Order: sequence, then structure tokens, then C-alpha cells
Amino acid sequence: MSTPAYLRDGLGPDAVDYRAAWDRQRVLHAAVVDGSLPDTVWLLEHPPVFTCGKRTDEHEKPVDAGGADVIDVDRGGKITFHGPGQLVGYPVVRLPDHVKVVDYVRRVEEALIRACGELGVTTARIPGRSGVWLRADDRGPERKVAALGIRVSRGVTMHGFSLNADVDLGWYDRFVPCGIADAGVTSLSRELDRHVGIDEVLPHVERHLSDLLAWEAYEPTPDYEPRPEPGRGPRVQVLSL
Repeated sequence: MSTPAYLRDGLGPDAVDYRAAWDRQRVLHAAVVDGSLPDTVWLLEHPPVFTCGKRTDEHEKPVDAGGADVIDVDRGGKITFHGPGQLVGYPVVRLPDHVKVVDYVRRVEEALIRACGELGVTTARIPGRSGVWLRADDRGPERKVAALGIRVSRGVTMHGFSLNADVDLGWYDRFVPCGIADAGVTSLSRELDRHVGIDEVLPHVERHLSDLLAWEAYEPTPDYEPRPEPGRGPRVQVLSL
């Protein structure tokens, strides 16, 4: 099957306001649904913003958002942060009949795991917690470097992932990322003790997304130990309609 097309028109100084990006996603989604546009992955950055998925409780929102907007959105999952130095990807792709929603999420995770590995950071999934994680070690507790939250409507995906390249991690002190209080958040720059910019990350992410979204069989990276969200069983951050 063909691989998706890529849009890269919202990076660096052209970072796109979240609400404007959400409006454009809807346009892209409608075009993929009606067949006037091929499967498309939009890669971009946002100015600082907190987005709250359908499972976000009011008390989980930041009391002091530091001037950033706090926006309720129609994806699955809880609250997360987007900002400069973080690669955001919105795959707007039609799921083949043989690919279930959870399989799609795992494919996106796998693409990010492989990209991180090529950059020198070993990551994997933690069953019960979506996203891409590092093991606990002498640098810190288990910590997330990439988050996922998606929506599927009429068989086509929206929303997607964020990968922390060189984002300011101070923003994460203002809330509990994804509602998980017993783990941390990190960036590729922090783990590698050097600047890792979006331009360095981009080709790795694109290559592995293309491979995984060709919908062929693949060998997944072995998981870390299961770690269900506190007070809940395993979940995937998905909203399907």
C-alpha cells in the first residue's frame, strides 16, 4: 500500500496556533474521508498550549497556565502540553479493514520508538500507559518522551502524537501530564545532554511513520513491565466515532 503524504508547514517560526491547526485538521479529515486528498501526516509545532482530552478532570488542569491557553479537545486521553521544541504529528489516514484502532496506536508508538533509537535514546511501550517511555535509571523515574491521543471518525484518524525534542520541560511542572503522577517527562535533548532540534528528529520520524503506516506486518519492540494508570486498568487514549 502507498505511504502517506507529508505536510511540514508549521515548524519553527511558523508554529501554528492550536485552534487554527484544529480547524485545518477538520478540513484535512473531510478531504481524506471523501477521497479528494490522500492519507496525510501534518508535522508542526505549536506555541505553548495545554490540551485536555475527554477524560480530563477539572482539578487536573493547571491553576497557573503561565499565559498559555487551556483548551478542551475531542480526542481521547487526558491533559497534555504542546510547545516549541516539540514535534507534533497529526496523521490523517484511513484505517484499512485489517487494522484496528489499537493496532494503529501501536504502529505510531513503534515509529517513534524506532526514531528515538536511531537518535541514541532507548525507549519502549509500558502496557497500561500509552506513549513512548524510558526506563527508570540513575537519571530519573520512568519518564515519557512522546505522548499520543487520537480520534477516529468515519474510519479516518485525527490528532496524533507529540515528541519532545528540545521542549522547555518547565511547562510540565504546572500540571500532572496525562494524569499520571508517579512518572516523569523528558526530552531527547535532556537524555542526550545536547541540543536535539526538530530538524534532526524529522527525517527519522517520517521514515518510520512511512514504514509503519504502509500497514505491513512488523516486529514490535518488546514492552517494558506493565504499569497501569493509578486507579485504572490498561487504556488507550482513543475516541472513536
